[in-house]
Parts: sequence; structure tokens; C-alpha cells
Amino acid sequence: MLRFGMTPAGFALGKRNVHYSWVIVGVASLMWMTSSGMRFAASLLVDEFNKPEYFGWSIGAITLGFTIQWIISGALGPVCGWLGDQHGVRRVMWGGGILFIAGMVLTGSMNHLWQFYLYFGVILAAGMAAFQVTLVAGVTLWFRKQLGLAMGILQALQGLGTAAAILMVFIIFDQFGLRWTFWIPGIAGGALLLYLTRYFHNEPAEIGLRPWGAPDDEPIRRLQSNDVAKVRTNVFLKQAQKTNAFWNLVGIHFWGCAGHNIILILLVAMATDSGLSKGMAVAVYLTLTIVSTLTRFAVPVLADRFGAKTVMKICFSAQTFPLLLLLISQDVSTYFVFAALFGFGMGGEMTAFPIINRQYYGDAPTGTTYGWQMAGAGIGMAIGPVLGGFLRDWTNSYDWSIILSFGLSMIAVGCIFLLPSTAHHQLPHWEDALPPEARTAGGYGTPAAVPASSGGDGSDD
Repeated sequence: MLRFGMTPAGFALGKRNVHYSWVIVGVASLMWMTSSGMRFAASLLVDEFNKPEYFGWSIGAITLGFTIQWIISGALGPVCGWLGDQHGVRRVMWGGGILFIAGMVLTGSMNHLWQFYLYFGVILAAGMAAFQVTLVAGVTLWFRKQLGLAMGILQALQGLGTAAAILMVFIIFDQFGLRWTFWIPGIAGGALLLYLTRYFHNEPAEIGLRPWGAPDDEPIRRLQSNDVAKVRTNVFLKQAQKTNAFWNLVGIHFWGCAGHNIILILLVAMATDSGLSKGMAVAVYLTLTIVSTLTRFAVPVLADRFGAKTVMKICFSAQTFPLLLLLISQDVSTYFVFAALFGFGMGGEMTAFPIINRQYYGDAPTGTTYGWQMAGAGIGMAIGPVLGGFLRDWTNSYDWSIILSFGLSMIAVGCIFLLPSTAHHQLPHWEDALPPEARTAGGYGTPAAVPASSGGDGSDD
């Protein structure tokens, strides 16, 4: 008899039981697709908000709303990572789902610029922040091996979610107008987020499992939601912040995201300003997003196998030099070539960070560390579009916005060369600073063992 459904240990598919770690990847992917897609899809409306028949806001004023959103989500990144490390990610996600619904419904009801800043820039950003760090950090706890494959699936599906959101916004806005463009995905998406949260367990030990790829004789230990976890998180963070790699990674994420978000937010408006139809401009953006989805999958896998630093050099360069094409020509064919090349680099730029954290810090509690990196990304994503938008207002041309994007991304490329090799951990003895009761013999978790279920085996990376 064909079996299909959830089991305590994972997912039953025919005669095969799939470890729950892969269920976590699937759930996290759906949640990230839902929570983050509108952030980029809303950029399709920049030129619409600029039209007198809607709001008549300037490009700079509109991009400031995106800037506020990224500042808020970036500032909340370390907070959400810290809360997730110490109290479990599910509690953070419940609050995020409610804020997501509120932000989307209110944005669809806006009439004034200050409402756009508050509803879209603050409330919706807070809801998104609850997922952007906790989902990635939460997935890493479920994998001892094949983390690159898990991250590749997660990042690729998130890219597909963005592509679907772009197409959805284009269709809903054309058919039903502004309000329903936010109300439909806000209410339906928020309900899905709250529903899926029940299946996102904080860690394997919570349901009596080991991480995927852990040895069968390894004791099952709780990593979160206890006093020992708080001690471990705080001690590790203090040591990590003393390394150059910690701050350089924050900076790299800042410079890279500042550079590429100028393009992500302004590309459709830039293309229509060059004479492309709205449908053709959306097709260019979809091309960029679909290509980036392929590298979102491939880069974590390659970084896990060959070292994240090398892969990051290639991807950051690929999101930098294609920008020069737009300074030479802005016809239809150039835009599509640019979208393919830039999408290749941009998709990989963002997805190597969880892998390099594992390569630098092993199984240390890196949720807060990744939160700091996402804070750098958030501030960069915030600064880039508003500078690019006001440059467009001041010069009446997008050329200077493109040049700014190129310069910011070039700084990121240079910073990558200053990173240490990923062949060695940066803090191999960080647990020496812990009290004895918080240390682990193998570096995996805390001393509270619980009854075991089969953890499964992962192939060597």
C-alpha cells in the first residue's frame, strides 16, 4: 500500500521514510517564499506610484520607503537571531506571521506617503525580519552533513517564490488595482505562514532526533530554549566579534547588498524609462530572478564542497561587471543579457553566507552571528536604493545610479580577498571559555540527553 503523509520521524513516501530535516527544508522554503517575495515584487510598482493618477511621489521618496523597510529588518536581524538561539525560532515566527498580515493589509489601504513608510517600511519589515534570519539559522541546526544541498534547495525555492510574486503582482495590479495587490497575498500568505509554523520544530532533539548525518551513537542533546543555550550563545558571540572575519563578513554583505539592491528596486522603472513596455520590463526582471534561482541552488552546494570564499569571489564579480553593459546600451537585447549575467552573480552573492559560517565556526550557535551579517545586508539594501533613487531625481538619468551600484559591489569584491581561508575554523577552542556544564565533548549541543530516534545518514560532503 502506498503511504503518504507526516510521521513523528519525518515524511512517509511509499515505503521510504524521509528524515524530518528535509521536511524542515520544505516548510522553511514555503515560508521564505511567502514572507520575502513581496519585498522585491513591490518594486514593480515604483513607476506606478510615481504617476500622477496614483500618488505622484518622486522616485527618491518612493525608494525611501524601501530603505526604511531594509533598515528596520536589518536592525531586527540580530534581535531575531538572538531570540531564536535562546528561545526557539517558532515563537519568533508566530509574531512575524501576525505582523506580516497587518503590514500587507495596511499597505493596501494607504493614501499618504507617511503611511507607506509606516505600513510597508516598518510593520511589514518587522514581520519579514522574523523569518529572514530564523529560517536559515533554524535549518542549519538540522544538518551535520549535506547542509549545502539543504541551503541550495531553500535558497532556490525562495528565488522561485520571488519570481511567482513578481508575476502575481503584475497580474493582480493590472486586474484588480493597488489594494488587492497587497490584500490577497497578505491575507492568504499570512495564514499560510501561521499554519506552517506548527511544523517548524526548533531543533531535532525537540522531537527525539539527531541532525541529519550525525553518528548513530551520538547522544541527542537540546541546543535551544534553556539556560545553557543562553550561556553558549553569549560566550561564542563575544569571541566571534573579536575576529576580523566576523566584521568583514558583515561588511561584505553590506557592500554587496547596497550595490545589487539599487538594481533590484529600480530595474523595472529603469527599463520603462529607456522605452521598454511595462510587460517587457517585467519580463527582464523575471529573467534576472529565474537565473538567480539556479545559482541560489548551486552556490551553497559548491561552497560546501570547494570553499565559500572562492565561490563568493566569482559571484560577487558576476554581479559587478555586467553593470557596465547598461552604460553602453539600454536596448531590449542588452537588458536581457544583463539580466542573465547579473542574476547569475546576485543569486550566488546572498547564499554562501550560511555555508561560510559553518566553515569558519563549525557547530557553534551562529544564529546571532548570521543575524549580524543580515543586519549588514539590511543596511546595505536600505542605503543603495535611496541613493540610487535620489541620484535619478537629481540628474534625471539612471546612469549615475548604475555607476554607484558598480562602485559599491567592487568594494565587496575587494573585501572578499581579505577573508581568511575556509580550510580552518576561526575559533576551534571557543568552548574553553564555557563553564564545564555547558561544554560538549564533540562540540554538538548541551548535556541534556533525551531518548533517540533514528537520525539517518548523510553522504560525505
